[in-house]
Amino acid sequence: MEFLCHHRDRSDSLALRMELLEEHWSSMDRFAQEMIARGPTLAGDGETPTGSVHILDLPDAATARAFAFDEPGYQTGVYRDVLLRRWRDLLGRTMWDFPGGPTDGDRFLALGLGAAAAADLTVPAGRGDDLIAYGPLLSDDATAWLGTAALLRAPGPAAARALLTEDRYADIEVHPWQFGGRSQ
Repeated sequence: MEFLCHHRDRSDSLALRMELLEEHWSSMDRFAQEMIARGPTLAGDGETPTGSVHILDLPDAATARAFAFDEPGYQTGVYRDVLLRRWRDLLGRTMWDFPGGPTDGDRFLALGLGAAAAADLTVPAGRGDDLIAYGPLLSDDATAWLGTAALLRAPGPAAARALLTEDRYADIEVHPWQFGGRSQ
């Protein structure tokens, strides 16, 4: 079962986040084999962290909840909220398989929160070279579409937003994002 977890930082938690960085990475290391993608969302300056995105293939929802809520930043109040949803990997690869590599171009999280009938259920034609991760957000039992999430390379936030069908979502969020994890 694949899950997307987006921890969103409180506005005043940067110092605590940085203090807990090694504990966060150590916690994430326990899930290295299950990771499809990971990395921080960033403020408009492209440097200040605003959250963390993790996409994982886990055995069940209980394990996903433990991953999200046992995380050191969550336990100490770094985050203002957590979005945890079932997800379906439509690309069939991890971010480490992305042909653009970890640093080529600007990267974004495009997150469309569903409003009505399902949309964007297939990989957009002609965008495969720019997509790092792509798939629908689903209910716990994977029967209801709740939105779509993508990690992608794009020339800017407007181009990242244009990946999703605008009028099919209650809201579309676009966050600068970068490959995460320990430096090799």
